[in-house]
Amino acid sequence: MKEKKYSICGMCTSRCPIEVDVEDGEIKFIQGNRQSGVRGGLCARGAAGTALIEDAERPQYPLIREGARGEGKWRKVSWEEAFAYVAERLKEVIDKYGTKSVLWSDRGGPFADLHKAFVRAIGSPNYCNHDASCARNVQHAALSLFGFGRKGVVYDFKNAKHVVLQTRNLFEAINVSECVGMMDALEKGCKLTVIDVRATITAGKADTFFMIRPGTDYAFNLAVINEILRKKLYDSHYVNKYFEGLSELRSFVEPYTPEWAEEETGIPAKALRNFVQELAAASPSVIWHPGWNNARYTDSFYVSRTIYIINALLGSIGAKGGLAWAMTPKDCGKQGLNSLAAQFPKPEEKRADGVGWKYKYFDAGPGLLHLAFKAIETEDPYPLKAYICYRHDPLMAFPDPNQLKKILDKLDFLVSVTFSWSETAWYADVVLPLSPYLERESIIATKKGPKPHFIVRQRCVEPRFDTKADWEIICGLAKAMGIEKLSFDSIEDIWNFQLNGTGVKIEDFNKNGMVMLTDTPLYIDRENLKFKTQSGKIEIIAPKWEEAGVPSLKPYEPKPHPEEGSFRLTVGRCAIHTQGHTINNALLVEQMPENVLWINRDVAKSMGIEDGDIVEVDANNGYKGKMRAFVTPFIHPEAVFMVHGFDSATPPETKARNRGVADHKLMIGGLDVWDKAGGAVALQEHFVKIKKI
Repeated sequence: MKEKKYSICGMCTSRCPIEVDVEDGEIKFIQGNRQSGVRGGLCARGAAGTALIEDAERPQYPLIREGARGEGKWRKVSWEEAFAYVAERLKEVIDKYGTKSVLWSDRGGPFADLHKAFVRAIGSPNYCNHDASCARNVQHAALSLFGFGRKGVVYDFKNAKHVVLQTRNLFEAINVSECVGMMDALEKGCKLTVIDVRATITAGKADTFFMIRPGTDYAFNLAVINEILRKKLYDSHYVNKYFEGLSELRSFVEPYTPEWAEEETGIPAKALRNFVQELAAASPSVIWHPGWNNARYTDSFYVSRTIYIINALLGSIGAKGGLAWAMTPKDCGKQGLNSLAAQFPKPEEKRADGVGWKYKYFDAGPGLLHLAFKAIETEDPYPLKAYICYRHDPLMAFPDPNQLKKILDKLDFLVSVTFSWSETAWYADVVLPLSPYLERESIIATKKGPKPHFIVRQRCVEPRFDTKADWEIICGLAKAMGIEKLSFDSIEDIWNFQLNGTGVKIEDFNKNGMVMLTDTPLYIDRENLKFKTQSGKIEIIAPKWEEAGVPSLKPYEPKPHPEEGSFRLTVGRCAIHTQGHTINNALLVEQMPENVLWINRDVAKSMGIEDGDIVEVDANNGYKGKMRAFVTPFIHPEAVFMVHGFDSATPPETKARNRGVADHKLMIGGLDVWDKAGGAVALQEHFVKIKKI
């Protein structure tokens, strides 16, 4: 029997809508949902979803640890025993230390409402996601200016006239609908500017590429603001209507001229001035992306904040072709989905990571996971003794895994819910195997933007092994712990709960997996924008940050040049792999079997290193790795670059071992190196030495 299933890809955090051809219970073809913004497109990762199912080296049934942590001695158990065991261990911790002693972390995203519901049902305030190693600086930059977070706006690429990508590698860290929109815009004459330490695939499509000295993005942005204000190239009507603190901004950036920035960044003043003229000519249909993974430097909050300020000066916040307002079901006159988490009261206990009380200026939603690790280590403000990692591998995602293992050793109980082996799963007390996304359903989610809609992930095929969907795992644990409001027996029961009162039925998703809430794109009236700040305007001086002693406008501090023989370590994404999640995927390993080290051609020549040579990467901290050199003129001479997520230490993943260097293992002490204004760890404040072997 042939069927077409509409679902959502789970190979990365973009979660693109897909359609899957199934015949007699086997997947025959996967493509992007042709009736969505991806228009049938799919990246290499999405096309390799079948290899995830076929991977016999992934966890196949529930496991309880019998030996020491990380030793790899497991006992196979039934789901009934696994649920009972986890519930019993969690209750022991809660009885001894209280409900607040349980920590949860996941990768965030549109389906997190179910996870938050479980954490609230337990009574813990300590829900976290991975964002402390990704976009927390961006989130807090938006909050500090607009009163709403980064998802309060969306990127209207297809209608843009000039796009600037700084800390956003669009065509390698792929969101397919954004790539399609960007290509549409380029065909219509949109200009693309890329600012990076290396020439990425995205830079290869740019009209202008600025190879910036590592760590000096803030200097460049300050000079851009200086030029906009000095030449009066801003949208005066928009700025006069919505800005609070323009005079303070003008005074602050006065010393930061393009000539000054040239000394810091290496980008000629004339080129910067020409760039600003081009931006002004395209306004307000300008998108200067504030960053995806901006957990880079200790001033990355200010990089994102200045990006938002530049967008606002050009009038692009809320504009068609700019950072368009994220419209919601309410804007379409429709009721939104019912929240599972809202069934439970918000815990009154303060968060262990200090967010919301010690750090009042930070968003308490997903908190800051590295500060939760610090609380595990110190037991301040209270002990955290149980930790559930859902589809998350902090031992790969965060710096200094050896230090983090010592911290995790202070836990009484560690659970990993995972569809593949990971270093965290291998170190856990219990492994609850999650069905890969093609073998599971998820709760219904909302997509905001000019055309708000509901989306659903359908199960395409039955699980090959003894694995379960996230809702089955969470509801199974809820039943074992006596949490009645989450003890759902079917995904349809959950969907009906979410849809109650919306006027939408489950059957409405059968056509294409989506339910559009408007037929035509909606754009907000820019004459009636409402920001969620105290003044109702864009606040250049952010009260919460100032009250905490954190300056809204921080003077630039020069970045040190590497010592002779050293390089600043830079890391990032590629178009083939998703961090450490795909390095055992047979189809993707075939396309990119190893990690290589980008190093500047002239520097490499002076060191006797040729393209393809094996080099040693040493952070002078006990960890040394070997990898192949990729010698190129298209990286700044002060930096080296490697893709994040390689060199798995997990024994079952045979295809993932010895494939290059693990960047996070080079970052000794990195859990304590973070941006105090934005909250994220600073992954590119580390230096390494290179030598030919």
